[in-house]
Amino acid sequence: MTARAEAAQKLFDAEASRRPTEPLIASYPDMTVTDSYEIQRLQIRRRVDAGARIRGHKVGLTSAAMRRQLGVNQPDFGVLLEEMFCAENTEIDMTRFIQPRIEPEVAFVLAKPLRGPGVTVADAAASVDFVLPAFEIIDSRITDWNIGFLDTVADNASSGAVVLGSDPVRLSTTDLRLSGCVLHRNGRVVGSGAGGAVLGSPLNSLAWLANTVGPLGVTLEAGHVVLPGSITASVPVADGDTFSAVFAGIGRVAVAFTAGQTPEPGEGVPHE
Repeated sequence: MTARAEAAQKLFDAEASRRPTEPLIASYPDMTVTDSYEIQRLQIRRRVDAGARIRGHKVGLTSAAMRRQLGVNQPDFGVLLEEMFCAENTEIDMTRFIQPRIEPEVAFVLAKPLRGPGVTVADAAASVDFVLPAFEIIDSRITDWNIGFLDTVADNASSGAVVLGSDPVRLSTTDLRLSGCVLHRNGRVVGSGAGGAVLGSPLNSLAWLANTVGPLGVTLEAGHVVLPGSITASVPVADGDTFSAVFAGIGRVAVAFTAGQTPEPGEGVPHE
C-alpha cells in the first residue's frame, strides 16, 4: 500500500469508528499539496465506487484570518456527497460526527455547467440558478482539530454535512457582498458577518473553485450545490444545540442537534 493509500485509509477508519487520528503530517512529513488532494480523491472514489453520488463542492479557508492562522495563501476545496445533505428544521444525530462545528454560508445552486480555467466572475454569476441560506457542518477526522493545510485538504476540506434553506433567491435581487448574516445558538447571537468576508464576494469563491478544479478534469455540474465559504467564524456544536442564521435579503435556515446511539467501532456507514 502506498503512503497516499495508507493516509486515506487512516481517515476512512477514523470516520467509520468516530475515533480521530493523529495529524497526517506527523506520519508523512514529506507530504505535499498534491499528495493531500490525491488522498482526498482516493476517499471520494472509494465512496463513489460504493454507490455514493457527488452533489457538489465546497470551498474552505476563504477568510483572510483563517488563511493567516494556517500560514497559507489560498483556499482549499472538498466534495459534497448526497449523504451529507440534511433537511432544515430537523434534528441531526450528533453521533454521525466526531467534533462538529457549524458555519453559515450562502449556497449556490447551478443552472448550467461551469468549468475552468478562464472562468470570470461574470461567468460564475451566469451559471447560478439561485442561492439558498445554508449551514455547513464541518468535522475533522484529526484529533482536536490539530490541523494544518495539508491535513484539512486530505480530510476532504473537513467536510461533514450540509443544511440548505428552502427559500431560493435570484442573484439579481441581492448583493452577496453586502448581505449580512447573524448566527444564533440557542437563541443567543454567536456570530455575524457579511458576504464580503468570503474572498470579497462569494462569487469570487465560485470562480476560484471552477478555475482550480477545471484543470483536474472536474466540471461543476448543473444542479450541483457549491458552498463558497463561511461568513462568520465556525462555532462548536454540542448535543441539544439549536442554530439559526438569518441572511439579509436571502432568508433564514435553522437546525438542531440531538444525541443518538454511539456506533460500535467499525459499525455504520461513513458520512464524509
